[in-house]
Amino acid sequence: MTLDSNLHPGDGLPPILTAPGPVTAPAEPRREPLRAIIAILLSLCLGLFIADALISLADDSLALFAQFQLLAGMRGILGTFTVLFSLLVYGLMALTPAIPKRWFVPVVWFNPAALLLGLPAWIYFYSHALPIAWLISLVQVIFALFVLWRINGSLKPRWPLFPERLVGGQLFSWSNLCGFCAINVALVLPALGVYLLCCGALAVDHFSEGFVALRRAGFTVQVRKYVRPDGKSILLVPMSHIGEPEFYRSLTRSFPTNAMVLMEGVRDDKNLLTNRITYKRMASTLGLAQQQREFKPSPVQVIPADIDVDEFAPSTIDFLNLVMLIHSRGLTPENLVLLMRSSESPQFEKQVFDDILKKRNQHLLHEIQDSLPLADSLVIPWGAAHMPEIAREIQKAGFRLDSSREFVAIRFHRNRTPPLD
Repeated sequence: MTLDSNLHPGDGLPPILTAPGPVTAPAEPRREPLRAIIAILLSLCLGLFIADALISLADDSLALFAQFQLLAGMRGILGTFTVLFSLLVYGLMALTPAIPKRWFVPVVWFNPAALLLGLPAWIYFYSHALPIAWLISLVQVIFALFVLWRINGSLKPRWPLFPERLVGGQLFSWSNLCGFCAINVALVLPALGVYLLCCGALAVDHFSEGFVALRRAGFTVQVRKYVRPDGKSILLVPMSHIGEPEFYRSLTRSFPTNAMVLMEGVRDDKNLLTNRITYKRMASTLGLAQQQREFKPSPVQVIPADIDVDEFAPSTIDFLNLVMLIHSRGLTPENLVLLMRSSESPQFEKQVFDDILKKRNQHLLHEIQDSLPLADSLVIPWGAAHMPEIAREIQKAGFRLDSSREFVAIRFHRNRTPPLD
């Protein structure tokens, strides 16, 4: 059999089969290790935020409805890690625009914003602090679950909580860095400073009922003179444990020379305090003087009018020892754990408040009644926190406000602002 010469190769013949080559899979997208690290950090930040929300709600619910706190220690540790990761993520936002700010700016700022916005409520509604804290924790839980649902499309836990595919955009941008720094320096920090200053002024004025005020010159105290129809007078002098040396000298010069001074100062006859109560470290750090060194009333009749430490509850004594230990040696991790443990019971705060203020105020009022027949003028140089209750009680006893005078206890601008007195 011969091939027709008119046939061309391939005409009417089956195609020539060739061996197939190796089949290659589609190329996977190249993974960027830096994006994977960012996704892990964001997942940890979100996970800590959710866990902090749940633990906070559980702890506040126990405190509000069951009158005990079982999770305070865990909440404190978890809250610390949440804050640290939030600061880390917030810093990364300045370096990389790949982090979706619409989700993580609210996550990072939720706890600071809740604390800041809650300050006025805690100032004016302090007795309702637990319900306020519970409401904030509930809002945090709702918000945390909402963010998780919007990111993953469900509330089913999966890892990573924040997928790497959502880490988009450039890993670094000079415009992002400059804009982030400009907003924080020019807007956020000044706004925070002004807001905190206003809240501080509100708190000082509200809790002291005007005996202490925050002015442009500094912290001021208002000395008030109360008189009774029979001529007896009481001078209420709000004191600061640290202050300007001239503040203490000006006060002593203003006292009547024939006055009897009922002096503040808790005694410790049984040596129950393991650490001496001193403000030396704070005073030296701020360049101020201690009250116990500079305040020396000139009138001869100086009467100790305070109680002894053994009248405090054991929990209050332990707390005072711990506070002064922290003051003298600094806030170490061990001291921080002890401080958190000491305040786990909701009744702890009330007990300390009753011992430090109410019990001592009642003793002072008895001393005032005993001293009035012996002197025409009494001077009460006690801490500013004691003044509101003492003022109310002596007015119930027939005294009325006669005059007031303002002194600067701590100056913000020294050697430039003349003293108010």
